[in-house]
Amino acid sequence: MTNIGFRLKPETSPNQDSPWMAGRNPILGTEVWGHAYHLKYENVRAEYVSAFYKVISWDFAKRRFQDALRAG
Repeated sequence: MTNIGFRLKPETSPNQDSPWMAGRNPILGTEVWGHAYHLKYENVRAEYVSAFYKVISWDFAKRRFQDALRAG
């Protein structure tokens, strides 16, 4: 197994905190606090997350991941 110098893991944070605030470099993120989706999706968070997956720029996420690999 190769040590790639970083650990990729799902993460949550309180309030509107960002992993950047803790010195980490996220690959992909979304907000699931109610105010982020309530007007359009009411209380149906699953529909909001499903819609989010449809608009993700996977090429951008891939570039961020590759940059993290290079930075090690």
